[in-house]
Amino acid sequence: MAKFFYLRPMIAWLEVQHPVVQALLATLFTWGVTALGASLVFFFKRINRKVLDGMMGFAAGVMIAASFWSLLNPAIEMAEQMGQTAWLSAALGFMLGGVFIWSIDRILPHLHVGFPREQAEGINTSWHRSILLVLAITLHNIPEGLAVGVAFGAVAAGLPSASFAAALALAIGIGIQNFPEGASVALPLRREGFSRWKSFTYGQLSGVVEPIAGMIGAFAVMQVQPLLPYALSFAAGAMIFVVVEELIPESQLNQHTDIATLGAMGGFTVMMILDVALG
Repeated sequence: MAKFFYLRPMIAWLEVQHPVVQALLATLFTWGVTALGASLVFFFKRINRKVLDGMMGFAAGVMIAASFWSLLNPAIEMAEQMGQTAWLSAALGFMLGGVFIWSIDRILPHLHVGFPREQAEGINTSWHRSILLVLAITLHNIPEGLAVGVAFGAVAAGLPSASFAAALALAIGIGIQNFPEGASVALPLRREGFSRWKSFTYGQLSGVVEPIAGMIGAFAVMQVQPLLPYALSFAAGAMIFVVVEELIPESQLNQHTDIATLGAMGGFTVMMILDVALG
């Protein structure tokens, strides 16, 4: 934290707030970065596809690293400290997180970036392509918001494996990777003829679910502390499902595999540094 001395007053103020308030403020930040990414439509009508693929790969790398460093590893340590069977708690939570997102994926109508309208997933609907694109990003913002909320809620348990700095590092990492997500919705809409403001509105709207999921996650684990290892693993499983099912395939859809892969490695490295240096 010493390197961020100019942020110390703000961080010190945040540290003494209620965990649900911390989760709300942290996820409002991640939502804000989504809006910042969407704001690229005011400067560009389109972005080089290689750049976008690299950005999507970067987001995938951040989420993979966060899933282990910020969620799974602390979950295993917490389970041990609580006297639980660590591998069982982590495995159950992880798989349940994936099944949860898979279930929503099967029901919620959505369309992944770069795919034609005919390949929309979920229940059949006549909703406009723009709505389906927003819902696709919204779908994987749920585990991101949940992960941040659970991380701040875990701090209230007072366990050595949960720290405010680690939760803050996770929020920063999730925020960074939200930038390309906002851009990946807004720019395609602008390219399809939507106005700048409408494209921006839809792009940032995909992040609105994060504060809601964040507060729910923080509140839930504070009420039932034995659920902490399961909740952290659950968020990790949900994030990994999104990465493998959506982000990696989308980043390599245009055959820019090297760029997407290097982006993923860069994202993983950034998140690992954040978690180790701050947490």
